[in-house]
Amino acid sequence: MPVARRTVLAVVAAFGLTAGAATAQTDAPVVAAASDLQFAVAEIAEAFTAETGMEIRLSLGSTGNFARQIRQGAPFQIFMAADEQFILDLHADGFIPDPGNLYAIGRLVIMVPNGSSLTADATLDNLAGMLAAGQITRFAIANPDHAPYGMRAREALITRGLWDVMQPVLILGENVSQAAQFALSGNAEGGIIAYSLALAPQVSDRGTHALIPEDWHEPLRQRMALLNGAGEVAEAFYAYMRQPAARAIMERYGFVLPEGE
Repeated sequence: MPVARRTVLAVVAAFGLTAGAATAQTDAPVVAAASDLQFAVAEIAEAFTAETGMEIRLSLGSTGNFARQIRQGAPFQIFMAADEQFILDLHADGFIPDPGNLYAIGRLVIMVPNGSSLTADATLDNLAGMLAAGQITRFAIANPDHAPYGMRAREALITRGLWDVMQPVLILGENVSQAAQFALSGNAEGGIIAYSLALAPQVSDRGTHALIPEDWHEPLRQRMALLNGAGEVAEAFYAYMRQPAARAIMERYGFVLPEGE
Protein backbone atom coordinates (compact mmCIF):
# COMPACT_ATOMS: atom_id res chain seq x y z
CA MET A 1 0.00 0.00 0.00
CA PRO A 2 1.53 3.38 -0.93
CA VAL A 3 2.36 5.93 1.71
CA ALA A 4 -0.33 8.55 2.20
CA ARG A 5 1.75 11.52 1.11
CA ARG A 6 0.50 14.50 3.04
CA THR A 7 3.81 16.20 2.38
CA VAL A 8 3.94 19.98 2.61
CA LEU A 9 5.51 21.05 -0.66
CA ALA A 10 7.24 24.18 0.55
CA VAL A 11 10.17 23.89 2.94
CA VAL A 12 9.14 25.96 5.93
CA ALA A 13 10.85 27.47 8.93
CA ALA A 14 11.06 25.05 11.85
CA PHE A 15 11.47 26.01 15.49
CA GLY A 16 12.52 29.55 14.62
CA LEU A 17 15.49 28.71 12.36
CA THR A 18 14.72 28.92 8.67
CA ALA A 19 15.85 26.23 6.29
CA GLY A 20 18.45 27.92 4.17
CA ALA A 21 19.25 30.35 6.97
CA ALA A 22 22.24 32.50 6.10
CA THR A 23 24.53 35.03 7.66
CA ALA A 24 24.32 38.61 6.46
CA GLN A 25 27.65 38.34 4.64
CA THR A 26 26.51 37.49 1.11
CA ASP A 27 29.96 36.41 -0.10
CA ALA A 28 30.44 33.92 2.74
CA PRO A 29 30.74 30.29 1.61
CA VAL A 30 27.58 28.22 1.72
CA VAL A 31 27.54 25.05 3.81
CA ALA A 32 24.84 22.56 2.78
CA ALA A 33 24.00 20.84 6.06
CA ALA A 34 21.58 18.02 6.79
CA SER A 35 18.62 19.33 8.77
CA ASP A 36 19.34 17.14 11.81
CA LEU A 37 22.25 19.56 12.34
CA GLN A 38 19.90 22.54 12.57
CA PHE A 39 20.76 23.56 16.11
CA ALA A 40 24.21 22.02 16.50
CA VAL A 41 25.75 23.50 13.38
CA ALA A 42 24.24 26.93 14.09
CA GLU A 43 26.03 26.96 17.45
CA ILE A 44 29.25 25.78 15.85
CA ALA A 45 29.03 28.47 13.16
CA GLU A 46 28.60 31.15 15.83
CA ALA A 47 31.59 29.83 17.77
CA PHE A 48 33.66 29.66 14.57
CA THR A 49 32.87 33.28 13.74
CA ALA A 50 33.55 34.44 17.29
CA GLU A 51 36.94 32.70 17.29
CA THR A 52 38.12 33.47 13.74
CA GLY A 53 36.13 36.49 12.54
CA MET A 54 35.16 34.49 9.44
CA GLU A 55 31.56 33.82 8.48
CA ILE A 56 29.75 31.05 6.68
CA ARG A 57 26.20 30.70 5.41
CA LEU A 58 24.13 27.67 6.37
CA SER A 59 21.66 26.02 4.05
CA LEU A 60 19.67 23.35 5.91
CA GLY A 61 17.68 20.62 4.22
CA SER A 62 17.43 17.06 2.99
CA THR A 63 20.68 15.28 2.17
CA GLY A 64 19.19 13.69 -0.94
CA ASN A 65 17.98 17.02 -2.26
CA PHE A 66 21.36 18.63 -1.63
CA ALA A 67 23.14 15.81 -3.46
CA ARG A 68 20.92 16.36 -6.47
CA GLN A 69 21.56 20.12 -6.38
CA ILE A 70 25.33 19.56 -6.22
CA ARG A 71 25.11 17.40 -9.34
CA GLN A 72 23.24 20.28 -10.98
CA GLY A 73 25.96 22.79 -10.10
CA ALA A 74 24.75 24.36 -6.84
CA PRO A 75 27.47 26.67 -5.45
CA PHE A 76 27.98 24.96 -2.09
CA GLN A 77 31.50 24.73 -0.69
CA ILE A 78 30.92 22.16 2.06
CA PHE A 79 28.41 19.31 2.13
CA MET A 80 27.50 17.84 5.53
CA ALA A 81 25.40 14.78 4.73
CA ALA A 82 23.26 12.69 7.08
CA ASP A 83 24.18 9.55 5.10
CA GLU A 84 27.78 9.05 4.03
CA GLN A 85 26.79 7.15 0.88
CA PHE A 86 25.73 10.40 -0.79
CA ILE A 87 29.24 11.81 -0.23
CA LEU A 88 30.90 8.64 -1.44
CA ASP A 89 28.76 8.55 -4.59
CA LEU A 90 29.49 12.21 -5.36
CA HIS A 91 33.20 11.54 -4.92
CA ALA A 92 33.05 8.51 -7.21
CA ASP A 93 31.35 10.64 -9.85
CA GLY A 94 33.90 13.49 -9.60
CA PHE A 95 31.75 16.11 -7.86
CA ILE A 96 33.81 15.98 -4.66
CA PRO A 97 37.63 15.78 -4.69
CA ASP A 98 37.98 13.26 -1.84
CA PRO A 99 35.71 11.09 0.32
CA GLY A 100 35.83 13.55 3.20
CA ASN A 101 35.49 12.66 6.87
CA LEU A 102 32.94 10.96 9.08
CA TYR A 103 31.75 13.62 11.53
CA ALA A 104 28.93 11.90 13.46
CA ILE A 105 26.77 8.87 14.05
CA GLY A 106 23.14 9.93 14.32
CA ARG A 107 20.30 8.29 16.26
CA LEU A 108 16.54 8.08 15.89
CA VAL A 109 13.96 8.79 18.57
CA ILE A 110 10.22 8.52 18.82
CA MET A 111 8.99 11.97 19.88
CA VAL A 112 5.51 12.79 21.14
CA PRO A 113 4.16 16.26 21.90
CA ASN A 114 3.00 17.30 25.35
CA GLY A 115 -0.61 16.25 25.81
CA SER A 116 -0.47 13.42 23.28
CA SER A 117 -2.20 10.14 24.15
CA LEU A 118 0.83 8.33 22.70
CA THR A 119 3.70 7.29 24.95
CA ALA A 120 7.32 7.64 23.83
CA ASP A 121 8.73 4.17 24.47
CA ALA A 122 11.81 2.68 22.80
CA THR A 123 10.04 -0.58 21.92
CA LEU A 124 7.21 1.25 20.11
CA ASP A 125 4.80 -1.06 21.93
CA ASN A 126 2.43 1.77 22.77
CA LEU A 127 2.46 2.95 19.17
CA ALA A 128 1.66 -0.58 18.00
CA GLY A 129 -1.22 -0.87 20.47
CA MET A 130 -2.72 2.48 19.54
CA LEU A 131 -2.43 1.68 15.85
CA ALA A 132 -4.27 -1.60 16.38
CA ALA A 133 -6.99 0.29 18.25
CA GLY A 134 -7.31 2.91 15.50
CA GLN A 135 -6.15 5.67 17.85
CA ILE A 136 -3.33 7.07 15.69
CA THR A 137 -4.48 9.62 13.11
CA ARG A 138 -1.18 11.21 12.07
CA PHE A 139 2.43 10.21 12.62
CA ALA A 140 5.40 12.08 11.14
CA ILE A 141 8.66 10.93 9.60
CA ALA A 142 11.01 12.49 7.06
CA ASN A 143 10.40 11.51 3.45
CA PRO A 144 12.24 8.20 2.94
CA ASP A 145 12.60 8.86 -0.79
CA HIS A 146 15.44 11.34 -0.20
CA ALA A 147 15.94 12.05 3.54
CA PRO A 148 18.29 9.65 5.37
CA TYR A 149 16.42 9.97 8.66
CA GLY A 150 13.25 9.02 6.80
CA MET A 151 15.01 6.04 5.24
CA ARG A 152 16.16 4.84 8.66
CA ALA A 153 12.73 5.50 10.22
CA ARG A 154 11.20 3.29 7.54
CA GLU A 155 13.76 0.56 8.30
CA ALA A 156 12.99 0.77 12.03
CA LEU A 157 9.25 0.54 11.42
CA ILE A 158 9.78 -2.43 9.10
CA THR A 159 11.88 -4.13 11.78
CA ARG A 160 9.12 -3.54 14.34
CA GLY A 161 6.49 -4.84 11.90
CA LEU A 162 4.60 -1.54 11.73
CA TRP A 163 5.47 -0.12 8.31
CA ASP A 164 2.52 -1.52 6.37
CA VAL A 165 -0.13 -0.67 8.95
CA MET A 166 1.18 2.90 9.29
CA GLN A 167 0.73 3.89 5.65
CA PRO A 168 -2.66 5.63 6.07
CA VAL A 169 -1.47 7.82 8.97
CA LEU A 170 2.03 8.84 7.86
CA ILE A 171 2.85 12.51 7.30
CA LEU A 172 6.08 13.03 5.39
CA GLY A 173 8.34 15.98 6.13
CA GLU A 174 10.60 17.25 3.38
CA ASN A 175 13.44 16.70 5.86
CA VAL A 176 13.75 15.52 9.46
CA SER A 177 13.49 19.04 10.86
CA GLN A 178 10.13 19.48 9.15
CA ALA A 179 9.07 16.03 10.36
CA ALA A 180 9.85 17.19 13.90
CA GLN A 181 7.75 20.27 13.36
CA PHE A 182 4.84 18.11 12.18
CA ALA A 183 5.26 15.68 15.10
CA LEU A 184 5.06 18.51 17.64
CA SER A 185 2.41 20.59 15.89
CA GLY A 186 -0.48 19.25 17.96
CA ASN A 187 -2.06 17.81 14.82
CA ALA A 188 -0.16 14.51 15.14
CA GLU A 189 0.26 11.97 17.91
CA GLY A 190 4.02 11.97 17.37
CA GLY A 191 6.79 11.03 14.99
CA ILE A 192 10.26 9.57 14.50
CA ILE A 193 12.90 12.28 14.35
CA ALA A 194 16.60 12.91 14.97
CA TYR A 195 17.93 12.59 18.52
CA SER A 196 19.87 15.82 17.95
CA LEU A 197 16.63 17.74 17.41
CA ALA A 198 14.91 16.16 20.41
CA LEU A 199 17.79 17.32 22.64
CA ALA A 200 17.60 20.95 21.50
CA PRO A 201 16.06 23.26 24.13
CA GLN A 202 13.73 24.70 21.48
CA VAL A 203 12.28 21.20 21.01
CA SER A 204 12.79 19.23 24.22
CA ASP A 205 10.32 21.29 26.26
CA ARG A 206 7.57 20.60 23.74
CA GLY A 207 7.41 16.83 24.21
CA THR A 208 9.07 13.61 25.34
CA HIS A 209 11.28 11.20 23.45
CA ALA A 210 12.87 7.75 23.62
CA LEU A 211 15.83 6.38 21.68
CA ILE A 212 14.93 3.73 19.12
CA PRO A 213 17.29 0.70 19.19
CA GLU A 214 20.13 1.40 16.79
CA ASP A 215 20.16 -2.20 15.53
CA TRP A 216 16.66 -1.71 14.11
CA HIS A 217 18.12 0.21 11.16
CA GLU A 218 21.31 0.79 9.20
CA PRO A 219 23.70 3.19 10.97
CA LEU A 220 23.29 6.91 10.36
CA ARG A 221 26.93 7.46 9.43
CA GLN A 222 27.18 11.17 8.70
CA ARG A 223 30.02 12.39 6.47
CA MET A 224 31.18 15.81 5.34
CA ALA A 225 33.38 16.91 2.47
CA LEU A 226 34.76 20.01 0.80
CA LEU A 227 33.44 20.52 -2.71
CA ASN A 228 35.51 21.31 -5.76
CA GLY A 229 36.63 24.94 -5.65
CA ALA A 230 36.14 25.43 -1.91
CA GLY A 231 37.88 28.56 -0.63
CA GLU A 232 39.96 29.34 2.44
CA VAL A 233 37.01 30.17 4.72
CA ALA A 234 35.29 26.91 3.84
CA GLU A 235 38.55 25.03 4.46
CA ALA A 236 38.89 26.75 7.83
CA PHE A 237 35.35 25.83 8.89
CA TYR A 238 35.82 22.26 7.68
CA ALA A 239 38.92 21.99 9.88
CA TYR A 240 37.11 23.66 12.79
CA MET A 241 34.41 20.95 12.68
CA ARG A 242 37.06 18.46 13.80
CA GLN A 243 38.36 20.60 16.68
CA PRO A 244 37.48 20.01 20.36
CA ALA A 245 35.18 23.05 20.60
CA ALA A 246 33.01 21.85 17.73
CA ARG A 247 33.12 18.24 18.90
CA ALA A 248 31.89 19.29 22.34
CA ILE A 249 28.85 20.97 20.80
CA MET A 250 28.15 17.94 18.62
CA GLU A 251 28.32 15.63 21.63
CA ARG A 252 25.90 17.84 23.54
CA TYR A 253 23.40 17.22 20.76
CA GLY A 254 23.85 13.46 20.97
CA PHE A 255 26.30 12.99 18.10
CA VAL A 256 29.14 10.53 18.67
CA LEU A 257 32.01 9.14 16.65
CA PRO A 258 33.37 5.59 16.65
CA GLU A 259 36.71 5.03 18.40
CA GLY A 260 39.59 6.11 16.21
CA GLU A 261 37.58 8.49 14.01
